[in-house]
Amino acid sequence: MKDDQLAISESRPVSAVSTAVGLCGLLGLALAILIARNFGYIMENLGFSGWPERADGAYSAMVALAFCGLPMVLWSVIVDKVHKRPSTGIDWSLKRPVADVLDISIVKIAGLWATWGVIAAIYGLCRFYWDGNYLFSMEMFEAAAIPLVLLSVVYVVWLDRYLVNPRDGSWHFGAWIAGRDDWDKDEIFHHLRAWAVKGFFLAFMISIVPGGFRDIVNMNFAEVVTNPVWLANALITAMFLVDVQFATVGYMLTMKPLDAHIRTANPYLAGWVAALMCYPPFILMNNGGPLDYHIGTSDWAYWFEGQTLLLWIWGGLLVALTGIYAWATVAFGLRFSNLTHRGILTHGPYAFTKHPAYLSKNSYWWLATMPFLVTTGNLSDMIRNTAILALVSAIYYWRAKTEEKHLMSDPAYAEYAAWMERHALVPRFFAALRGLAGNRLRKAQDVQPAE
Repeated sequence: MKDDQLAISESRPVSAVSTAVGLCGLLGLALAILIARNFGYIMENLGFSGWPERADGAYSAMVALAFCGLPMVLWSVIVDKVHKRPSTGIDWSLKRPVADVLDISIVKIAGLWATWGVIAAIYGLCRFYWDGNYLFSMEMFEAAAIPLVLLSVVYVVWLDRYLVNPRDGSWHFGAWIAGRDDWDKDEIFHHLRAWAVKGFFLAFMISIVPGGFRDIVNMNFAEVVTNPVWLANALITAMFLVDVQFATVGYMLTMKPLDAHIRTANPYLAGWVAALMCYPPFILMNNGGPLDYHIGTSDWAYWFEGQTLLLWIWGGLLVALTGIYAWATVAFGLRFSNLTHRGILTHGPYAFTKHPAYLSKNSYWWLATMPFLVTTGNLSDMIRNTAILALVSAIYYWRAKTEEKHLMSDPAYAEYAAWMERHALVPRFFAALRGLAGNRLRKAQDVQPAE
């Protein structure tokens, strides 16, 4: 009996998302790209003429989000039956009459609409939202505004009939607006933090959706495979497309019936500071920014030019690192989101390290940029670039630690973290390095000076 209990305790904790969910999303996205690349041919064979050869526009990229997200929704509900999990806060046997929940729903809708109004006001006040790629995000939000307002009424009333506790953060915010005295401050703060995450990051994600999609749809694969640099860059672009598509779907579908809702948003200021400095308009690492490590640098292809074998090897390493980065996002399925807890992942790359995206992303930057080499030959630039990139990596280490501090409040994450320390490849590797360094230090301290 004790052996059985030990075996259970030493097994990897169950993940909140199944591997199949991400695979369904990948298949859907691949189908969208295939259709977009052959759009004119497909339409012609359906009897329609005059259509462009390829559907590479921004709207087509948004349609690809549906191709990516819908298969994941269907698998999650039909196969994994996530809507029946207790973590959703839903009890489908309740079936309350509409009249019993209408008062609650009205207050909740008022809180939800007020939240959207605040977000819209922030969009209107911040000038950067009306420039460059963000213009597309604003166009999408304007188009979705009225449908979302109308659908929210039906959705909220329908869901309140089945929620165990329908008085969530939206309700408490609405109650505060209405001047009631039974609202809870902590619930309101949780609600506002969650919507701050969604409002900030969804606008950014939608703004970058069209770019990578257009590149892949129009790419000449027959040409890129002839050159290791072109092939590596093409595969890297494809991996980033996957990451962006899955992440955008994740921000869109924060819904309780999918068990993909935001349980908690990071309550620590340090977590927000560490995350926001990695995204526009607060980003510090962009060209000309205070943490710009590209002064006088070139990319890996420049330094290995003419060395065909090295180009293939180095390009393969960069593709592998980008693949791990994309895999880390795919593993989330419907749940990707910065600064939030939406269920604990233990599968895929999260079985090897708690932060595969940060580890692979920073490794990629070091190998792709090689900041210790500069075209100017200036030693100061070499040292400065290397030190700054080290600082950037330190910021991501800080992000990781603030995320762990947030997630450790969930016993499921604490169990996962403990299992990782005992069994996962990357934590055990670094633990071995620390142990080796500690042994050498102790041996050095034990050496007595000669008399």
